[in-house]
Amino acid sequence: MNTRFLQIRRSVALVSLTAAVIIGGALAWAVGSGGHTVLGAGSPVMLRIAGNSPAGPVNLNEGFSAVVEPLLPAVVNISTSKVVKSSQRGENPFSNDPFFRQFFGNPFGGGEEDQQPREQREHSLGSGVIVNPDGYILTNNHVVEGASDVQVTLSDKRQLKAKVIGTDPRTDIAVLKIPTSNLATVTLGDSTKARVGDIVLAIGDPFGIGETVTMGIVSAKGRRDLRLEGPEGYEDFIQTDASINPGNSGGALVNTRGELIGINTAIISNGGGGNQGIGFAVPVNMARTVMEQILKNGKVTRGFLGVSIQEVTPDLAKAFNLPSAEGALVGDVTPDSPGAKAGLQKGDVITSLNGQKITDYHDLRLRISQTPPNTPVKLDVYRSGQKQEVTATLSEFPEKAQTAENAPGQGEAPVLDGVQVENLTSEIAQQLNLPSGTRGVVITRVDPNSTAGESLQRGDIVQEVNRKAVNNVEQFRTAIRGASNQPLLLLVNRGGNTQYVVITPNK
Repeated sequence: MNTRFLQIRRSVALVSLTAAVIIGGALAWAVGSGGHTVLGAGSPVMLRIAGNSPAGPVNLNEGFSAVVEPLLPAVVNISTSKVVKSSQRGENPFSNDPFFRQFFGNPFGGGEEDQQPREQREHSLGSGVIVNPDGYILTNNHVVEGASDVQVTLSDKRQLKAKVIGTDPRTDIAVLKIPTSNLATVTLGDSTKARVGDIVLAIGDPFGIGETVTMGIVSAKGRRDLRLEGPEGYEDFIQTDASINPGNSGGALVNTRGELIGINTAIISNGGGGNQGIGFAVPVNMARTVMEQILKNGKVTRGFLGVSIQEVTPDLAKAFNLPSAEGALVGDVTPDSPGAKAGLQKGDVITSLNGQKITDYHDLRLRISQTPPNTPVKLDVYRSGQKQEVTATLSEFPEKAQTAENAPGQGEAPVLDGVQVENLTSEIAQQLNLPSGTRGVVITRVDPNSTAGESLQRGDIVQEVNRKAVNNVEQFRTAIRGASNQPLLLLVNRGGNTQYVVITPNK
């Protein structure tokens, strides 16, 4: 299925559009909610956090007006602008071709001044949620990313210039501050208590037409492999079929108690750009953690284990003699990292963290990132079919870390036919930007018509075959012959990161 993701990440690209949010009402504090103080930003910041009182009955015959009306003033319109450079070049594919211009001059008109990039101001729209009466607002990073001017429109139609307190692109969360007080706010709920099938309401300003409320259900939880935030993003999205459209970015996803459980951030689109019934929201627990770190420390810090991990497929589980295809397979360990100091090795399978089961590598990666640096963690590890416990003290995640902590496992190919290898020389290693001392054989060709091409590619370095090191072509061929017609477990170095791949021969 040729489905692409439309992140409401560019909001609605407009030129000179002024949006007014037509909303009204006043906020009623949720029963059972309590205050929570966050230090930072010059003074304590109070947040309303939902209590543990049981949910009251919801009379669907009366609709949700009693829930929605107190929330409307706390969801605001955000308009941003930034200066972008554009050029008239490219209107004709040959206008900037030196060879073409040498013989034909410039038949399309214009002098050198027309070849210079031109500046124009681009305007975008989004939404935000007031979480503190002194003007602190939660929204998406992509709503304000790169903006030189951020304006917030309140329910009373006041337009205030907002200051970006901090952003976290890895979770697509941003915190803003507007210079006013006594504002209506939302109560922050507990997104872990949301269940698939729960009724939810999405509140925002789609297309800049004004405050809009839509209804749906939580259609899934824990969506973690969408790559909406790029390969280094941290995702744990709530999926909903409540209509979310461009301009809803940064808006509120609330439950029937009026508690904020998510920040709307993206939709799936088949190319039309509109709602297709599959939208995603950042869980409020994640957004709250990011916001509190920004307010307290001025930045977001994350735990760092220093291992490259991948999915445990059924074939890998069989190859590693595991009881089930769960956990996270260690493909590489960064030297001098917490994982290396704790004794973690390539081929280890991490199955639990502090006594809680690891379902997959996304689960481990997310939980490590949410654990503060300098925290000791206990890991259950399967090594050579035997279970053991390892303790590691996390360090702070380096923003420019070279080790990919999210190296997904590759698909399994039925055969190894069509693959050619050569000895890895120092010259080839240098061309591939590999560290000195890297051992193995380099794949020089993969037949595109062979199924091996689904998991191996030119430039891959095969370092192990069935857990045995291979340092040259002869050792590689010997290991392949020794496997007979059994599945091959290869340790592959790709771009400096290693991962395991299972190759299953034809039956």
